[in-house]
Amino acid sequence: MASGISGCTKVCAIFGCPVEHTFSPVMHNAAFAATGLNYVYVPFTVAPRSLDAAVEAIRVLGLAGVNLTVPHKEAVLPLLDELSDEADRIGAVNTIINRDGYLYGENTDGKGYLKALREAGFAPEGRTVLFLGAGGSARAVAVQLALAGVGKIVFANRTEARAADLARFVAGKTGVQVELVTWPAQAGDKLPEQTLAGADLVVQTTSLGMSPKVYETVPLPFASFRPGQVASDLVYNPVETLFLKKARLAGAVTVSGLGMLLHQGALAFELWTGVPAPLAVMREVLKKGLLNR
Repeated sequence: MASGISGCTKVCAIFGCPVEHTFSPVMHNAAFAATGLNYVYVPFTVAPRSLDAAVEAIRVLGLAGVNLTVPHKEAVLPLLDELSDEADRIGAVNTIINRDGYLYGENTDGKGYLKALREAGFAPEGRTVLFLGAGGSARAVAVQLALAGVGKIVFANRTEARAADLARFVAGKTGVQVELVTWPAQAGDKLPEQTLAGADLVVQTTSLGMSPKVYETVPLPFASFRPGQVASDLVYNPVETLFLKKARLAGAVTVSGLGMLLHQGALAFELWTGVPAPLAVMREVLKKGLLNR
């Protein structure tokens, strides 16, 4: 990429703390190369105390666009000039578009997840969704699914108060019907079989099963998965988590976190460049990157 940089090269970036783990640079730089665009994508470690200055640098340096990761997705909101409807409802931004110094905040996480689901053949309208976990990713995906027309969302989280807060937030922002299920208190206990059986889509949003702790998973009665159910994990490293493997062996259709990572990045690419994202290229470099980790 460096040999192609010129005085006309446009710069995109990711701000986070840490950012060493990110797959975004390899994905976006491959996409820029495949489309012949004179862009480059670079990572910046931005400490929380420096976020204000970093956002101002987008204007000063004329960066074309920026992705945001932990811990900046919520803290950045008051620093931007305008938010999309989804970003406003979710209360988080993962993509900034610089329009001649006017900074527009978007959230492509939920939209990217929805694209990955539809790509797998799942239509969310009128369905029941069980969420395992209640963090920022769960919020983005739950709001997007509610806006897409799901009938009911059920939340289960190790800290029940956090699940209750998320349920109130999502219901307040979207009007969707929500319920809570208590996370098992004792080791070896499982979530109720009827809770799992009643869900059309199960979304695993915790860090359980993420590399290097690949032998961890959520306390589900996996034998209660039924054919036609969809099991989705937001973890993408490994591509098939223990949760997905157990769900697949029980007959469920599985959707890995790679799809969300791919499609949220593709949407950001298109917002910055106005050019259709080369999905096949981006998917391939992500797969290779994960295999080489």
